[in-house]
Amino acid sequence: MGAGHDHGHSHGPPPGATGTAAAAYRGRLRIALGITLTVLVAEIVGSALTGSLALLADAGHMATDAVGVGMALVAIHFANRPPGGRRTYGYARAEILAALLNCLLLLGVGGFILFEAIKRLASPTEVPGGTTVVFGLVGVVANLISLALLMRGQKESLNVRGAFLEVLSDALGSLAVVISALVIMATGWTQADPVASLLIGLMIVPRTLKLLREALDVLLEAAPKNVDMDEIRSHIMALPGVADLHDLHVWTITSGMPVLSAHVVVDHATLDSAGHEKMLHDLQGCLGEHFDVEHCTFQLEPGGHAAHEARLCH
Repeated sequence: MGAGHDHGHSHGPPPGATGTAAAAYRGRLRIALGITLTVLVAEIVGSALTGSLALLADAGHMATDAVGVGMALVAIHFANRPPGGRRTYGYARAEILAALLNCLLLLGVGGFILFEAIKRLASPTEVPGGTTVVFGLVGVVANLISLALLMRGQKESLNVRGAFLEVLSDALGSLAVVISALVIMATGWTQADPVASLLIGLMIVPRTLKLLREALDVLLEAAPKNVDMDEIRSHIMALPGVADLHDLHVWTITSGMPVLSAHVVVDHATLDSAGHEKMLHDLQGCLGEHFDVEHCTFQLEPGGHAAHEARLCH
């Protein structure tokens, strides 16, 4: 729970400003990037040898995985630079921008795969199933290792979740490659290859749209989805001496860094008897017990002060 401050003054940067949720997973992202690049090369070679569109589609997705994980790492580097000057929260939002760029990459690749698969359905190409299975299995195993590395981090950071979803989509894609190759080997139905490509494209889109919505929520400073604004208001209003509450805002700087600010109207008798410090401690205790907010800023006001502010603003 971050410190609360009267009149909106903050004594230094918020506790999470130089240690974002994704930073703890930098090493795992690097390993995942190395695995992705290795499989990318293998699948390009495999596609050249077999002519498999599904394998080439998976290689294309691997390429965006590599770019996506690379962007996530660059974003972590910038996000953990210390705040200062005009950038009072540092570059923490860089991670959200990386997640947004990952979404655009995924949507672009998904669209390309769908387009090529529809073309190939009209004129299927002979694909050697046995060789395709081998390269597809390499992709499946490699992606499962990367998923295990990123599983915990994707629950804590949108940036890591973007990389995780890229790898998950690719794992499903590699599995589709294997299944289509086995179908071709068993039945000779060559259209299984573009059908698998269609499935890869369709698997990418829904998860990408979900991540895109979450990233946009952060950029538009929507309240975090696990925060009930009405409940926060009720808890603050229930404190002895609190007469009113206005300008209540809760938003997210980056994953794992929620922030709250509020103007709390306190009756004169309570301010005179308890003092500002006691009221701030009560507010911090109230929110700290029930809500997970990284940094809180409170402005304590006597009755009538809001009307005075309104007159000054106009």
